[in-house]
Amino acid sequence: MSFRTLRTAVAIAATLMLGAPALANAQEGSIAPALLQPVDYLDVERYTGTWYQVAAIPQPFSLDCARNTTANYELIDERNVRVRNSCDTFTGGQNRIEGNARVNDPQTQAQLHVSFPSVPFQDSLDGPTNYVVTYIADDYSWALVGDPFRTSGFVLARSGEVSPEQWQVIRSVVTSRGYNDCFFLTSPVDDGVNEIRPLCLM
Repeated sequence: MSFRTLRTAVAIAATLMLGAPALANAQEGSIAPALLQPVDYLDVERYTGTWYQVAAIPQPFSLDCARNTTANYELIDERNVRVRNSCDTFTGGQNRIEGNARVNDPQTQAQLHVSFPSVPFQDSLDGPTNYVVTYIADDYSWALVGDPFRTSGFVLARSGEVSPEQWQVIRSVVTSRGYNDCFFLTSPVDDGVNEIRPLCLM
């Protein structure tokens, strides 16, 4: 997929997302949707390591990412995790950024504030929760994370290879957490899917 096509897909997804809250409020009698809920408990140490992004709601900061988007988490102490994100760009290079994830919810350990020193308004180690682990597989093979208001969402997996059966499970979990699965686009990975498609079509 070309950069122009990806940009168009992002614009469409953004337009759909902007209209979704109003539609939901109209259907539910103007009741705002509940915030994204965390899992009951996240073993942060077990959560560390490398994850592949296999699907996500497009974000402005990911427009340069063509494939192989990964996140690597390394435990620093009981409250902090080092975050290293990277991806291959459309021009053949690689984007990298390093930041910190701080646990905001010691009870579940599944609500964190992620910060990056070079990103305006997101450079403080302390801040509101912007990363919620709302689903984690029993074997920690894949996870669904997003911000409390569902403006972002990421399907992370230990392997880029996802079977058709696994895609169906992922879609089911995404919708059960209050997301529209058509807002998510697949993320190309060398060992996995090679095209960008709406999750609802997988």
